[in-house]
Amino acid sequence: MRVGYGAADPTGKDGVAANLDPSWLVGDPPWRSLFDAWLADAIAAGVVEPNAMIVGTVDADGRPATRTVLCKGVSDAGIVFFTGYDSDKGRAIAAHPYASATFPWIAMERQIHVRGRVVKVDPAETQAYWNSRPRGSQLSATTSDQSRPIASRDALEAAAAAVSDEFGGPLSSTTVPVPEQWGGYRIEPDVVEFWQGRADRLHNRARAIRDGDSWRVERLQP
Repeated sequence: MRVGYGAADPTGKDGVAANLDPSWLVGDPPWRSLFDAWLADAIAAGVVEPNAMIVGTVDADGRPATRTVLCKGVSDAGIVFFTGYDSDKGRAIAAHPYASATFPWIAMERQIHVRGRVVKVDPAETQAYWNSRPRGSQLSATTSDQSRPIASRDALEAAAAAVSDEFGGPLSSTTVPVPEQWGGYRIEPDVVEFWQGRADRLHNRARAIRDGDSWRVERLQP
């Protein structure tokens, strides 16, 4: 299977797409403004789950794993997602607190790759996000012993029903507290790369790299 690139980028004028250039990476940090612009473009274009990203970690035995999670926060400090701290990814991060994340906007012929140190977000940030979640999502997170085996779907649904009853049911106003082993992580970028598809696989790649207290930007060969 082979698909040509070079036609989908919405930044173009008169039907000719502009070539991604390192000069587009400006500000402090230099990746932030273009990240925000590309995310906004993905939302406007109707990309399904535009904040979905593939997060890669390495466990204590040096074995890599990837999975798709939802980005739930972007700031100059980095990219935030939420999960169980005792999940597979949580245990991997505890062993090696460094991760990668890829936003694969393939329909737009764009990708963004982020790599950096991972830290837990402040509990207040976790609480604020938890409060914004639908009650059903709160109950499911409270139910799940994430990444652990369970006998069957029936057993999972029974556990969920028991947790729901404990807090008065799905329509109750009883507060569901944040589970002790659940919260947010922030990837603090050392490297942010922007990828733009082009004809004949002569793609555009530009990246920002943290260099001490400053950043440098550069073009990469495809």
